[in-house]
Amino acid sequence: MSGPQGGPHVLLYGDATCPRCQQAVLRLRAAPVRLEWRHLVLRARGPRPRALAGALEAAGRQGAFWPVLDALVAEPGRTEDPDLWALARRLGLDVQRFDADRRDEATTARIAADLADGLRAGATGTPAILVGGGPVDHGVPDDAWVAALLDRHRGA
Repeated sequence: MSGPQGGPHVLLYGDATCPRCQQAVLRLRAAPVRLEWRHLVLRARGPRPRALAGALEAAGRQGAFWPVLDALVAEPGRTEDPDLWALARRLGLDVQRFDADRRDEATTARIAADLADGLRAGATGTPAILVGGGPVDHGVPDDAWVAALLDRHRGA
């Protein structure tokens, strides 16, 4: 998770290739919320979202989930394998481990479990945002959305 300990918990089901998810990550990373990311990788979007989800999981095993997601959001055109290897090197990750981890069975199972959880929660597309077990909100949170969330959190 990312963000201040006392902030409201926001669960974002996303796809690192989705421009709206990228905007949601930027907005929520700047807000005083505890952001949790889960993968909502839909087959219709092609193979690259799955590859990036694997890269995020592999980076997370080396403590670099958020730096990799931040980099993917900052440079959405740099998502091919050589870009990912260069990013892993730049972040000081063990590149061989990173590459093996992003393709292993545990990673595949995690991505599939996230998808199943998201669909059960009511996610039908990305981004899908859940707060406090409430209904799924599809869309990029704006300033009013964040302010209302913080007001509800303070009143809880």
